[in-house]
Amino acid sequence: MLGRSLHWFYFNASGLRIAIHFRKAKTAAISELVAVMEAGPEILIVDDDATSRKLLARMLSAAGYVCREMDNATDALNFVHLKQPAALLLDFKMPGMDGAEALRRLRADPNPAIAQIPVIMLTGYGENEVTCLNAGADDFVIKPINAEVLRARIETQLRLHSMRVQLQQQNQELEAWRRNLERDLAAARLTQQALIPQKPPTLPGWEIAACYRPVIEVGGDIYGWLPIKEDRWLFWIADATGHGASAALMTTLAKLLFHHGHEEHERPGKIMEAVNNDLRGIFAGRSFMSAMCVALDPKSGQASVVGAGHPPLLVTRFGRGTEAIAASAPPLGLVEESSFIETALELNPGDAFTLYTDGLFGAAKNGRPRSTPTQLAGMINPFAASADALLELMLKAATPEASESPPDDVAAVVVRRSN
Repeated sequence: MLGRSLHWFYFNASGLRIAIHFRKAKTAAISELVAVMEAGPEILIVDDDATSRKLLARMLSAAGYVCREMDNATDALNFVHLKQPAALLLDFKMPGMDGAEALRRLRADPNPAIAQIPVIMLTGYGENEVTCLNAGADDFVIKPINAEVLRARIETQLRLHSMRVQLQQQNQELEAWRRNLERDLAAARLTQQALIPQKPPTLPGWEIAACYRPVIEVGGDIYGWLPIKEDRWLFWIADATGHGASAALMTTLAKLLFHHGHEEHERPGKIMEAVNNDLRGIFAGRSFMSAMCVALDPKSGQASVVGAGHPPLLVTRFGRGTEAIAASAPPLGLVEESSFIETALELNPGDAFTLYTDGLFGAAKNGRPRSTPTQLAGMINPFAASADALLELMLKAATPEASESPPDDVAAVVVRRSN
């Protein structure tokens, strides 16, 4: 108290500090305000028997509850639309509208704050407890009322109601989070669609086929092609860890780093080294991606291959079969100062190479494991007449049955030298 002013601080149930300042306040008025703010939950007692109402009010007031009394269900329903009590004690048998009918109307209210008010029905020995529960009562107490039993059941219903409200709030927050996630995924999908090349380059004497199938709206696979020095082309593919928006962001970064690398270097090994060093510098080994690239001279058919923790490059020799060139380095961004060794490759007319991600291995079926690179190579028809035909056959092998979900993103690029 400072002069004629009173500064009073109140902490509510949520821990919020509320400051109230009074000037020339009377002690009685202040005491009344404090009593109201610190009062317990309000219980609405609805019973046509005045003696019973008074007895219940004394029981609950002694336990710290604020009690409001009404002698008929109609007035009670009107009241709860003005102010919702913490709980409702409702007599089952009353003249006019009985407790069961009042409860049915309460539960049918479109306002959840009203429809979900905890209700404990007061019944006599001979009255139907099942009817009370079917009408929507949370609990019932048989007359004559035991004070301890009544308090225990009220406390239980208040706790359950609080938990139900909290769960509803959490569900609402979860639904809002889901909607935000869907918006983020949609934005990421549009971004990724813009990153995935839609039309391959036109190289005289060569055919190029490509596809991308994310397991959800967005995935962690990406591929591309870039012109490099001496009229060569760099074909590359990468697979970031995980799925969803985070993996899509990694694919965005992958495309940026491959573009940056090809501007500074002309050898595929040096380009991969630059991408590795940039990823390592950004994430310090916490995020990484596998990758495979081929630098092709379209005029001669000579190529150089470099892989980093990626499934082997498949090289299909026309009329003879398919061989594999394994990756020699760990995934990009995982190890500092990796060595990226180039493997020479010559492609004759009818030959093709396939860059792909591990989603092409398909799903495990009926207890059988996923396909291996060797098995995938055995599925390829060496007499395939086009790059599109080669790609279609591999995709068919990787496509799960109609009842199954694809286990991983699928991306593939087939580059074939025309006959």
